[in-house]
Amino acid sequence: MSSGCCGPAAPAEQSAQAVPVQTAPATGSEQVVLSPQLDHLPVVVIGAGPVGLAAAAHLAERGLDFLILEAGSRAGASIAQWGHVRTFSPWKYDIDPAARRLLDAEGWTAPDEDWLPTGAELIEDYLAPLAAHPAIAPHLRLGAQVTGISRAGFDRVRSLGRDAAPFLIRLADGSEITARAVVDASGTWRTPNVLGASGLPAHDEHAAAGFIDHALPDVLGSDRATYAGKHTLVVGAGHSAATTLLALAALADDAPDTRITWAIRAGSAARTYGGGAADALPARGALGTRLRALVETGRITLLTGFFTHAVTADGEAVTVVSRDPSGTEQKVVADRIVAATGYRPDHAIASELRLDLDAILGSTRALAPLIDPNHHSCGTVPAHGAAELAHPEPGYYAVGVKSYGRAPTFLMATGYEQVRSVVAALAGDWAAARQVQLELPETGVCSSNLAEAQETRVGLATGISGGLLATPLPLASVGATADGGGCCG
Repeated sequence: MSSGCCGPAAPAEQSAQAVPVQTAPATGSEQVVLSPQLDHLPVVVIGAGPVGLAAAAHLAERGLDFLILEAGSRAGASIAQWGHVRTFSPWKYDIDPAARRLLDAEGWTAPDEDWLPTGAELIEDYLAPLAAHPAIAPHLRLGAQVTGISRAGFDRVRSLGRDAAPFLIRLADGSEITARAVVDASGTWRTPNVLGASGLPAHDEHAAAGFIDHALPDVLGSDRATYAGKHTLVVGAGHSAATTLLALAALADDAPDTRITWAIRAGSAARTYGGGAADALPARGALGTRLRALVETGRITLLTGFFTHAVTADGEAVTVVSRDPSGTEQKVVADRIVAATGYRPDHAIASELRLDLDAILGSTRALAPLIDPNHHSCGTVPAHGAAELAHPEPGYYAVGVKSYGRAPTFLMATGYEQVRSVVAALAGDWAAARQVQLELPETGVCSSNLAEAQETRVGLATGISGGLLATPLPLASVGATADGGGCCG
């Protein structure tokens, strides 16, 4: 998803005090100078989500020609899939500064900066007006799905003259576009992680796809009939999973036959519950206590040490078998499965480009240690920009949630600083590109999870304080891993 997601519906008592400005460490990266022979070509931005449109706003401010390619039928098409969920970061962190300047010049009425918008509100009150702005609308192409990126006349192996060749972007309709640079903000929404506990699909997972929904179905709205009176298995320990669990519990109040099972790989759900009565944010702790109470009273059946191994569809039901590293098995028979297991990037469209990807996360190698979820939550990720996002292919940058690979520690505010730096680099302003800064609230917007709802629906943050992957797995001697995932802002 090229966006943030899943945060609480109200900020409880968010601290107004900001943490010290975070400045990216010096990397010693060599400046990349694009060939002047390509200056007549546009910069192509892939994706019209919050970060892609922010990149467009910065390009417009600097007077650089650009083209935005959006696969969906509207700006923020992926966000529309979770439009019913309220973000956990308030408007003050959801609006890019360059985008705000463009909108303000057109008489835009900014939303309340302390309000936490739903995905639908994010589109209606911000992304749609931004996409319609006269500086951006003529450069936006909808229904334009990118299927491949290369260098015109060059495969990945050929070097001589490569840097002077334009990028070649091929679309699903067969048409091709040339560009001087590519800013890939296509996100990860279309490539969710599999159910299988080892990163491989569970046995017969694909055959059972008709029973599996991915994170954040609209349980209390458009998807109500799918879940009412049914037995749903929710897999994942992140806050996308918790969002769905609370919605299913609310649904069960009206549809008593609704049953809920929650399966996680960890030995305890403590990190999903939060701090309870000792939590620094009282409302967050109260809602964590509520989730715990749903488990302890039996309204939600919690299965720990659950390593999804096989999924078998049988008529109107689906059987899910867990096999942990010691060989112990568990079995659940359900009507529906919600796979809240996070997302992963798909670099297939750039397979003919020279990418330098971290072997673990799939981000750039320079960025990986700054965002590693074994050590970081969203609020502890340092500011970073063009230097950390650069690949051996000059002029290609993956930005936004896609740039984080499999790390679920992304924030929209972080993405906005990324594209500000990248566009400065494309404009040749390396002083501005290197001066990367990020200011977040003291608690970190990603840790404002489990707060009371501003309305009847809630959403929960990922990015659990202290590192998402810090909880050891039961019976596993191969190290820690994450059940949940997704984005943080």
